[in-house]
Amino acid sequence: MRILVAGATGAIGQPLIDSLIFDGHEVFGLTRSDERAEVLAAKGAKAVRIDLLNKEDVFSRTAEIKPEIVVDMLTSLPKEYTPEAMEKAAVKDAKIRREGGGNLQEAAEKNGVRRYVVQSCGFWYAPGVGLADENTPFAFDATPSIAARSRIYAEIERRVLQSDKIEGVALRFGFFYGPGTWFHIDGDEAKRVKEKKFPIIGEGDGVWNFIHIKDAAKSVSQAVYCSPGAYNIVNNRPVQLREWLPAFARYVGAPPPPYVSLEEAEKTLSPDTIYYATKLRGVSNNKAKREFNFEPRSFDWLL
Repeated sequence: MRILVAGATGAIGQPLIDSLIFDGHEVFGLTRSDERAEVLAAKGAKAVRIDLLNKEDVFSRTAEIKPEIVVDMLTSLPKEYTPEAMEKAAVKDAKIRREGGGNLQEAAEKNGVRRYVVQSCGFWYAPGVGLADENTPFAFDATPSIAARSRIYAEIERRVLQSDKIEGVALRFGFFYGPGTWFHIDGDEAKRVKEKKFPIIGEGDGVWNFIHIKDAAKSVSQAVYCSPGAYNIVNNRPVQLREWLPAFARYVGAPPPPYVSLEEAEKTLSPDTIYYATKLRGVSNNKAKREFNFEPRSFDWLL
């Protein structure tokens, strides 16, 4: 099939291009950079230079390509993953996801694209008992910035899943780990852990949902054929911060992470940082496993 990928050179984009081409698809990757266009060409994809915030450009180029499937992996995220860095990047990230993605979806609908696959969030679920599933609401009552970004994801999902012109699929990814991500042996989070800048706060009760970047990419390939709807794309082991962070530190050759009391954290750290450490909720991937045989790998660093 002819598949158009937005976000083709990001953390998930590059393994995604490899996965789609391996599966025999004709792949077009959107980019604004000559250097990144060369990367796409080397992988066997056709690079398409486009400004997603220019509606006329998006419409004309989509009409030229005539894709059957559009994959929207649009983000504008900071190099280093911290709540503070995410907060600074939030406005630009929201603009490219909402406006750029909105232009792309409208162009897809206008040009008869059959299916639109969009990136969503698999770690900002409302608190509750047990694992969250796809019917659980997002964390709309979390800290202000997390609540705001949860509303953005919900808005994008409504735009995609409620369209009567395309088949919509929303993939709710956990935290990416593996090559090219923040959570890798040479990634920025490894650097923070080595510098003892990533503490366990309070009891470290927050439950994190991870997904290997290659498994995330494979799930997009599978989403080309699955039933429309939302899917949690996380691995089989939701894990509390107090367990995964010391294991990650050992994996990257770092000293054990420091402990910070909740009272001290409230004086010195951001509300988002505390939320991540203490209130994130575990997620079930049963729907993806049932609907398209999703089989994520075990952790590299948590056995």
